[in-house]
Amino acid sequence: MPERILLFIPAYNCEKQLPRVLDQLLDERVAEFVTECIVVNNRSTDSTEDAARRWMAAHPAAPVRLLRNNENYGLGGSHKVAFGYALEHGFDYLVVLHGDDQGDVRDLLGLLDSGAYRTCDCCLGSRFMKGSRITGYSPLRIFGNYGFNWLFTLVARRKITDLGSGLNLYKVSSLKSGYYLKFPDTQYFNDCMILAQCHYRQKIRFFPISWREEDQVSNTKLTSFAMSLLRMCGQYAAGPKKFVGREMRAKPVEHYGYQVVASNR
Repeated sequence: MPERILLFIPAYNCEKQLPRVLDQLLDERVAEFVTECIVVNNRSTDSTEDAARRWMAAHPAAPVRLLRNNENYGLGGSHKVAFGYALEHGFDYLVVLHGDDQGDVRDLLGLLDSGAYRTCDCCLGSRFMKGSRITGYSPLRIFGNYGFNWLFTLVARRKITDLGSGLNLYKVSSLKSGYYLKFPDTQYFNDCMILAQCHYRQKIRFFPISWREEDQVSNTKLTSFAMSLLRMCGQYAAGPKKFVGREMRAKPVEHYGYQVVASNR
């Protein structure tokens, strides 16, 4: 039976960028691998949802479903919605591609063509390894990322070259335990995922990607973000098992619910 690959696009206030991201589905090489695409609208306050509907209407053959979270769950919460969807609907792999058009899903094609992804629990896109290409990043941000990559490598005892880009691939079976459900529903979700994957000795493979900042708007406050990462490293180093098992959400959610508001399937 052919593998079923779900493409998950988290979307929040990216009405200008989302159609460009969806255009990547029109590439024949990408379409060859993608069984279904879900756009998870995290209660955007702009016209992101309308932009998705217009694109879907213009491309009725594209296997896209538009989901709307029942609440604004945050970026991590949208991941939990997508992980649950993939498990419930029997997908083999899940690809994350952020809806703000910074990454290119075609950077995954080499791994998909070779089948190398099948030997891993996750393949994580890296902006900071040999072969990567970055456009629009300040030298300060690049330096900061290298520093935190080194620090996380030290505490996790596994080489880490990116703490969370917007292009990743997960083996869905590796998510069955739901170990990630207590992780933050914020932008720190990916950082916790990496530490947990190291703790559980999952097989991680980093791969080089192209990444750009053009008309995207960042919601990250760099100083508070850096302090939170430092605190996270300290907590993990003090007790990895306790760290990955504790409640990290400011507001625990019993069920990450959503509605399907449009579908080409």
